[in-house]
Amino acid sequence: MARISGRFPWPPSGRWVTGRRPGRGDRKERRDGSPTPSARRVRSALSIRSVAGQMFVLQITVVLLLIVAAVTTLLIQSRTDRFEGARGRSLAAAEAFAHSPGLVATMQGPHPSKVLQPLTEAARKRGGVDFIVVMNRDGIRFTHPLPSKIGKHFVGTIKPSLAGRITLETVNGPLGHEVQAVVPVMDAKGRVVGMVSSGLKVRRVSSAIDRQLPVVLGAGAAGLALATAGTALASSRLRRQTHGLGPAEMTRMYEHHDAVLHAVREGVIIVSGSGRVLLANDEARRLLGLTPDVEGRRVTDLGLSERITELLVSGRVATDEVLPVGDQLLAVNNRPTDRRGGPPGSVATLRDSTELLALAGKAESAQSRLRLLYDASMTIGTTLDVQRTAQELTEVAVVWFADYVTVDLAEPVLIGAEPPVGSYRAAPELRRVALAGIRDDHPLYRAGELHTFPATTPMATGFVTGRSVLVSDLTKAADLFSQDVERFRRVVQYGCRSLITVPLQARGVLMGVANFWRAQDRPHFEEGDISLAEEMAARAAVCIDNARRYTREHAMAVTLQHSLLPRGLPEQNAVDIAHRYLPAQTGVGGDWFDVIPLPGARVALVIGDVVGHGLHAAATMGRLRTAVQNFSTLDLPPHELLSHLDELVTRIDQEAATANQDAVLAGATCLYAIYDPSYGRCSLSRAGHLLPALVHPDGTVQFPELPAGPPLGLGGLPFEAVDIHLPEGSSLVLYTDGLVEDRERDIDTGLRTLATVLAHPGRTPDETCEAVFGALLPVRQRDDIALLVARTRMLDPERIADWEVPSDPAAVADARADLNRQLSRWGLEEAAFTAELVLSELITNAIRYATGPIRVRLLYDRTLICEVSDTSSTSPHLRYAATEDEGGRGLFLVSQLVQHWGTRYTPEGKIIWTEQALGGPLLT
Repeated sequence: MARISGRFPWPPSGRWVTGRRPGRGDRKERRDGSPTPSARRVRSALSIRSVAGQMFVLQITVVLLLIVAAVTTLLIQSRTDRFEGARGRSLAAAEAFAHSPGLVATMQGPHPSKVLQPLTEAARKRGGVDFIVVMNRDGIRFTHPLPSKIGKHFVGTIKPSLAGRITLETVNGPLGHEVQAVVPVMDAKGRVVGMVSSGLKVRRVSSAIDRQLPVVLGAGAAGLALATAGTALASSRLRRQTHGLGPAEMTRMYEHHDAVLHAVREGVIIVSGSGRVLLANDEARRLLGLTPDVEGRRVTDLGLSERITELLVSGRVATDEVLPVGDQLLAVNNRPTDRRGGPPGSVATLRDSTELLALAGKAESAQSRLRLLYDASMTIGTTLDVQRTAQELTEVAVVWFADYVTVDLAEPVLIGAEPPVGSYRAAPELRRVALAGIRDDHPLYRAGELHTFPATTPMATGFVTGRSVLVSDLTKAADLFSQDVERFRRVVQYGCRSLITVPLQARGVLMGVANFWRAQDRPHFEEGDISLAEEMAARAAVCIDNARRYTREHAMAVTLQHSLLPRGLPEQNAVDIAHRYLPAQTGVGGDWFDVIPLPGARVALVIGDVVGHGLHAAATMGRLRTAVQNFSTLDLPPHELLSHLDELVTRIDQEAATANQDAVLAGATCLYAIYDPSYGRCSLSRAGHLLPALVHPDGTVQFPELPAGPPLGLGGLPFEAVDIHLPEGSSLVLYTDGLVEDRERDIDTGLRTLATVLAHPGRTPDETCEAVFGALLPVRQRDDIALLVARTRMLDPERIADWEVPSDPAAVADARADLNRQLSRWGLEEAAFTAELVLSELITNAIRYATGPIRVRLLYDRTLICEVSDTSSTSPHLRYAATEDEGGRGLFLVSQLVQHWGTRYTPEGKIIWTEQALGGPLLT
């Protein structure tokens, strides 16, 4: 670029800078008392009309505004902190005194004021508050710092506290303007028996802002001083650097220096308003073929082409206007120089765009490739679904890369199986799982079709060799499709002109092929396009393989889980049962349920949830379900069964910890209920599980309060059982948290919706399950859902008989007679002989080995149930009697005559029971 040696190409309109030193006249002014040159420079720098003065005022204003804002913020924060401090101290003092031991008894005693007044005063002084007042439900004070106020009404709001809530307010009380807290005092049953109020004046609360304010003010003053000094220094330096030039000279100088400096590495030519060249740098001379003495000559005399001459002379605005100059194409920018008061003329910049066009094409192509790969990386593999992942590849490639894209996969991939590892001699049968294109009337295989590519086709070649195949021009590749001539002819006639086939393989396993087609409206594929297609296919192949593995593991987990869940419901008459179970869409979990028949026509209802997902959760669920079934054979109460189950879970965790396994359980919940249809009584106990829903026959829904109990495996706390009476026709609804809770709905909302859905009397259990799932099933299920609905029945009182038997061997005959009469009433004469033998043996054992009253109870259900109870806690054991033994054959005989027998312990002793099959049809 040509250099301007400190001169302008036109005379300035203002004065020249002479740079002379002050003379005698100046010294005379100083003797007459006029300001010195130094003082004049400072005053000029600080003048509001100068840039330096405006900068000075602006800087001072900003600093002042910051100081004011800081002080204002601190004052507001101080007020807020004081109010919050007063509230916190008042509330802490009131809550501490309200929950102090013995307060309820003292308030209900004969002289509460006498006892509480010294205590509240001592607490007030220690707590640093103005008052602590204890009052009854009517707001009558028991205590007050002013004894004259005792017995009078409290000044403040007490209604919310009577409802069990805490009140915080600001009042003008006997001691002045204060912040006070009112806390309810509750007895052991949760009833509000009185209130405690504590208050504090806000002005008594100190704030750290009082100490910080002087520091802030001092820092602001220092900042203001520094800003003033800095601005004055900058203004002084600015004046020295401009050498006192006026605005006109400075504007003209910066305009033309800007024009040159912003044309670096480009040709720059400045033309005056009269059409003469004022400046042309070296690059402009080279591009236009100008001579060294071009400056000062007219543009029309330079011998340039007509178009570029017209542009430079006219001075019109041009932006990247491409003009031919010899063998080159110049991109010309032209701007006038007379804007903002400059001299007439124009400045033009020139650059050679011949090479830039080629570089721009390559850059655009590279940018398109990068955009396509970025879109592919963000779009492909958003789910763990094989078909959806393949569809994502076709959708992203058809936008920028091809007109039609297809994906064909082997059948094992779609079901999650492992494709054969190794080489192929021929392409296997493939299924088209995804297709996308610019039109729908194409002749390609449709999505879902099963086909086999002939051996000579690029698809089969790419699949067998594992390498990509490029067919740049399909019209010249008829020999590749010789085994499928008809389809090839239709594809070419449709307009497809180019093809790239890329095998889909990941971890050395071939899963299918991706085909990219271009029609006649696009250029043919080239060698450089293969790498782009391979990169997209490689991304899709890894995602498809991940989805395939997930599909396999999910199918295995679901299979395992369903094998561990009940495959059918047992026959029983106690309840009508309906159930639903849905595994999570993203992975199976550990939810389970069970229905277990128990002796005495009873039934156990179980539901549980193992925290976590996957095979470990499903396997753990199977272990817990098996354990519950085994423990139920012991006929334990619900809370004892959960205690045994808790110990089992603890041992499982200990074994896992010993084996250095990370997959410990720690998080299983369970609810166990036993329903007795002869009494209509249900005993329930839970270990951290959700409360069951109880639907009464009239449609009323409630969630009975049960002691929560810790989740299984935590230990340390006992479990408790609660007995509730269930009228006939009631429904007990057990469920897991996946039904009522998800990411879009909290558990309280879910429980309210469940109660609303259940509040419809007359539904069957199956209809109830359908209604609940219809209302509560989430759109995207992320957790397992288990639902068990049991509608209760009552055993007909006519089918129950019980009586007491004296502890005398002679009473056995009377018991047999009573048994025969009862069986005759029921029409079960054919079962009388066996029942007599069983009853005789059980009563004889009770008389011989037990003490206290003996009772007999007969139940006519699906089987004939005989129960003999006594006060002994010793359970009989089955044994084989030797030849010489006189006894020991009774229980062996009983076990041979009945289907089942066993012992159930009660708080008073035990019950020995038997179930005898009936020859007639079972009850329904």
